[in-house]
Amino acid sequence: IAEVVEFLRIMAGPKSAFYQNANFKSSTSDYDTLVSLLEAFRDFVGAGLLEAVSPERRAQLDVVNDFMEQANDLLDTKDVHPAAAAMVIGATLEEFLRTRADREGLSLGSRKPGIQAYAELLRDQGVLDKQDMKDVTAWAGLRNHAAHGEWDQVRDHDRIRLMLEGVNLFLRKHGA
Repeated sequence: IAEVVEFLRIMAGPKSAFYQNANFKSSTSDYDTLVSLLEAFRDFVGAGLLEAVSPERRAQLDVVNDFMEQANDLLDTKDVHPAAAAMVIGATLEEFLRTRADREGLSLGSRKPGIQAYAELLRDQGVLDKQDMKDVTAWAGLRNHAAHGEWDQVRDHDRIRLMLEGVNLFLRKHGA
C-alpha cells in the first residue's frame, strides 16, 4: 500500500486526484481501491494525459515567453540600459521558480521569497542540480545589481544577452 501511495505521489504529483485518493484510501487499507487507482493512472498515462498541458499551465508558459521576448526587445533597443532587461529576465526566472515549486507542492516556510530561496528549495528536492544552482546564483546577482542601481555591473549588453540566453535554456530544460 505504501509503495502505491508513494509511487502516485512522485509520478502523478502531490496535488493530483490520484495521489489524494490513494493517500486517503491508504488510511482505510482498501487494497482493491488502490489497485483500481493504479490501473486508472496507468490508463491516464497511456492516453497521454500526464504530459498534457493544462490551460493554466499554458497561460503561465505564454507569460514567461512574452517576458523573455520583452527582455530581448529591451536589449535590442539602443537607448535602453541593459539593466532594464536584467530586471525583466530576473523577474521571469523568479516567477518560473516559484511556479515550479508550487507545482511540486513545496513551501518556503519562513524563508523570504526570492530567486535564491526558490532555487534552493528545488535543489533540496533534486529538481535542480549543482550547475543549475551556479547559473541561478549568477543570474540572481545580475538581477540584484540592476535592482539596486549598480549600473556598472549591468551595463554590458553582451553580459545581459548571455543572461537572457542562459535563462532561456534553463527554462526549456526545466519545462517552460
